[in-house]
Amino acid sequence: MVTTSTARNIVGIIGNVISFFLFASPLPTFVKIFKKRSVEEFKPDPYLATIMNCSLWVFYGLPFVTPDSILVVTINSTGLAMEIAYITIFFVFAQKKGRLKVTLWIITELIFLGIVAACTMLFFHTHTKRSRIVGILCVIFGALMYASPLTIMQQVIKTKSVKYMPFYLSLANFLNGVVWVTYALIRFDLYILIGNGLGAISGAIQLILYACYYSSTPKDEENEKPTEVQLSGCNGRARPFA
Repeated sequence: MVTTSTARNIVGIIGNVISFFLFASPLPTFVKIFKKRSVEEFKPDPYLATIMNCSLWVFYGLPFVTPDSILVVTINSTGLAMEIAYITIFFVFAQKKGRLKVTLWIITELIFLGIVAACTMLFFHTHTKRSRIVGILCVIFGALMYASPLTIMQQVIKTKSVKYMPFYLSLANFLNGVVWVTYALIRFDLYILIGNGLGAISGAIQLILYACYYSSTPKDEENEKPTEVQLSGCNGRARPFA
């Protein structure tokens, strides 16, 4: 008989696999930047935001904050490493203004993370209290990052075209949210549940919009799928951006 712990680990591993491919989805963008040796009109904001979000989730999953959450640490550590690689490529090929922006944001994020870590360890001395304060921050930052997908959804409704909302990305986003919600329910974790519940709902709405507006999308537009994709939060949820 499969134990609760084993089932949770299996679901978590599936979540890690799906999340990894979502974290890898911006690769075409950075291959393009590398080949052209220019960032063109691409912005670093989504990658900088994801670095912060992944960092908070890595801290949340550490044994002295939330025990038995190693799979949360593994995928967000992987995502963090990939986002750092992306932002490094951006930094190398950006103009002076872009480099300054990246530098200031990274310094600000490091200071904020340092304050969060210090306050958590010094003022909260139980796992429950530590996971509560860090989990709340994770949910807040994750929720804020859903502003961009809402913009894309609004664009789909306005133009009656799904050109900038690729089907497979929306499907993966939905499945990823569902898998991590299942993970959170097997051994209840409110913060993972809320964060990824929002991801599952967002993915479901995108799929509904895709079904509604696919037929009204001109075929030449539908075949010109955008390759610029960026993550929107913890555990690898992704979103397209233009």
